[in-house]
Amino acid sequence: MSSYETITIEDDFTLLRFQNDSSEAYSLQREIGSGLIQFHFGIKGKAKFIFNQGNYALELKEEKSLLLYNPQKELPLNLEVAANSWVISVIVSIKKFHALFSTEADYIPFLSADNKDKKYYNEGNISPSMAIVLSQLFHYSLNPSIKNLYYKGKGYELLSLYFNRTEDPNAEQCPFLIDEENVLKIKKAKEIIIANMSEPPGLQELADQVGLNLKKLKMGFKQIYGDTVYGFLFDYKMDFARKLLDSGSYNVNEVGLKIGYSTGSHFIAAFKKKFATTPKKYLMSINPNT
Repeated sequence: MSSYETITIEDDFTLLRFQNDSSEAYSLQREIGSGLIQFHFGIKGKAKFIFNQGNYALELKEEKSLLLYNPQKELPLNLEVAANSWVISVIVSIKKFHALFSTEADYIPFLSADNKDKKYYNEGNISPSMAIVLSQLFHYSLNPSIKNLYYKGKGYELLSLYFNRTEDPNAEQCPFLIDEENVLKIKKAKEIIIANMSEPPGLQELADQVGLNLKKLKMGFKQIYGDTVYGFLFDYKMDFARKLLDSGSYNVNEVGLKIGYSTGSHFIAAFKKKFATTPKKYLMSINPNT
């Protein structure tokens, strides 16, 4: 399953989210005018930016970033997202961007007097603190009414971290996450509960498996994924159940069993809690002939 979402934060500040969970590459084209700076972040897997009718390409790898800017010509987005890959892009006007850094223009390479009319491409690494913000942008779990405000804050936070010359450990909300090893342990915890979603381990067992104490596991998971371990797992299971229903290959009871509900009534109640409708009504809405 592939999804593409455009989030307009402000008139000249846009966030694009690409999620390709399918087994095939996903291609997308979008016009982007001149005078716009493009920041692309490879969160998972890989992607490729294609230019000049396919004559030139830039690869975006996992945990890497690309900055693209050309004041002389438009740089339309021609993106190929590989199978099982996630990408987040931030598109912001040079005018807005320059206003943010007006007192620091010489510090931003492509804003300096020598480079202001030149094209600028740069590949960099995604730091642990940037990885946390990017992950939060993919696992938004707050009230929809504040969605735009949340994305706006995270968008600016991402830009500030991108240009942070030396990551200040004191700037982190959760100091232990500065340690990249701890971030990897939290990601491992997420992978474990997803792989065992029908029978997930207890919190203490999970903490032992990834080598963190219970407090750090709970605190770190909430910091990265914006929810508790089991809150995140519940949302994941419900989204997974919806995809199984979408496939048309399983009935309601079979889907419930696959994600760990021993009785149909418990699955139906959980599904209704998440989507405000029953699995049967959901199936009827996507296939009236069901």
